[in-house]
Amino acid sequence: MISGMSGIVNNANDQILSAASSTAQASSHCYAPNINNQNSLDNSHVKVHINNRPTVQPDRPIGYGAFGVVWAVTDPRDGKKVALKKLPNIFQSVISSKRVFRELKMLCFFKHENVLSALEILQPPLLDFFQELYVITELLQSDLHKIIVSPQQLSSDHIKVFLYQILRGLKYVHSAKILHRDIKPGNLLVNSNCVLKICDFGLARAEENDPRAVMTQEVVTQYYRAPEILMGAKHYTNAIDMWSVGCIFAELLKRRILFQAQSPVHQLEMITDLLGTPTLSDMKYACEAAKTHMLKRVPKPSQINTLYNLGAHATHEAVHLLCQMLVYDPDRRMKVEEALNHPYLDEGRLRYHSCMCSCCFTTSAGVRQFTEHFEPISPLIFDSTWEKRLTTVQQIKEEMHSFICKQSDNSHVPLCINPQSAAFKSFSKINVQ
Repeated sequence: MISGMSGIVNNANDQILSAASSTAQASSHCYAPNINNQNSLDNSHVKVHINNRPTVQPDRPIGYGAFGVVWAVTDPRDGKKVALKKLPNIFQSVISSKRVFRELKMLCFFKHENVLSALEILQPPLLDFFQELYVITELLQSDLHKIIVSPQQLSSDHIKVFLYQILRGLKYVHSAKILHRDIKPGNLLVNSNCVLKICDFGLARAEENDPRAVMTQEVVTQYYRAPEILMGAKHYTNAIDMWSVGCIFAELLKRRILFQAQSPVHQLEMITDLLGTPTLSDMKYACEAAKTHMLKRVPKPSQINTLYNLGAHATHEAVHLLCQMLVYDPDRRMKVEEALNHPYLDEGRLRYHSCMCSCCFTTSAGVRQFTEHFEPISPLIFDSTWEKRLTTVQQIKEEMHSFICKQSDNSHVPLCINPQSAAFKSFSKINVQ
């Protein structure tokens, strides 16, 4: 553990949950559907009876993702704290249904200690009543945004080990041919030992290999949005994630958002204030209107040397790495593998694998045995072929229902929602648009 970090995590007391009564009647599902216009989750008079099944009782909200809400709960089987993510109203349209199914598949696909994955999916009701989804994940006490805005002092070691883990997780994600598309401090979970996990894949998607394919521009929180998206690029690559990492790196050094603009246009203005006016080559993926707008403006010189003013930890090595992330042209922007090989991260790598990771271990003789691969890649490419095959909401619903049922692990008692919980009544009323 890096000293000084334990004081910045949430310390709120959580309720202890009890298992369901062994005399309860059997039910064919693990959470209650809405029947005959009665909301069985809100109505205290409607009870779901489960046979010998412990229940998940939501305790308190801890965050809101792109398409869901997350609560801290206790797993009654072992008393451990976990996170319960609710995805409501998941079948409103083909686009939103695909996004939810895509995120669900990714959470089940990921197997990496710096990327959040699903521990369990609550079994759905019968297909006709299937409208929402509950996913159990590991619970981490804080996130990088809370740490950055806290009074907690951040040393150079903190910054290096955080940045190393972000890049280590992102290398794995990118190796599976996935774009996160919303890398920001709030989506980087951190525990009291400074272990970091990338989360919230609600906007993620598989890479698009066809450069003629049009991709949505409604991605990435504005402060961390790459210039090619701000300039109307119809197609982009995983380089947009690396721009976001660069913005976060600068924010760790400065303890303030690097480009905190009021609008996308102002965002681009702030970027040009730092990097100077982009050349035509820099804007090769921009739309014509953006190119015309930029070239009509009075040229701005680069002010990249001002990055040394970000703070005491903005050393030459740090600024050298940051400058290669904050590059207009996505083709010339530093790739995640290149960033991990930068000498600035050597100390972060050593510290992480000396006492924080689960891939290395210490022998009984006190000798540290290091893994052969410090930054592993995904052994498989994420399969997104189903997206073209499923063209209606009903098709997606049926396939998602089948997918969840197949994830069931018969080796342990399944979890289920306790609709009698007072906290759950509040939880069940939250709808994310």
